Amino acid sequence: MAVNVVVKKTKSDNNLGLLRKFSRKVKVSGVLRKKRSLRYFERKISDYKKKMDALMRIEKKKQYDKLEKLGLLKRRKKRGHR
Repeated sequence: MAVNVVVKKTKSDNNLGLLRKFSRKVKVSGVLRKKRSLRYFERKISDYKKKMDALMRIEKKKQYDKLEKLGLLKRRKKRGHR
């Protein structure tokens, strides 16, 4: 969506009036609203990526359980308690 906003200066326009005209044209064109709405847009995660993440979680869980059974894990300190 490439919309160019063009404002031409007439004899009666001063710089402030020209700036107001430009601001109004930009507002009416909706360019800023569209860009601001896309500012934090995130694409949805693909099915392949979801599947791979799930497989990685399963694999890490297996490794964690194995290390826990062997007694190779250090105990974690609980947060917030002294």
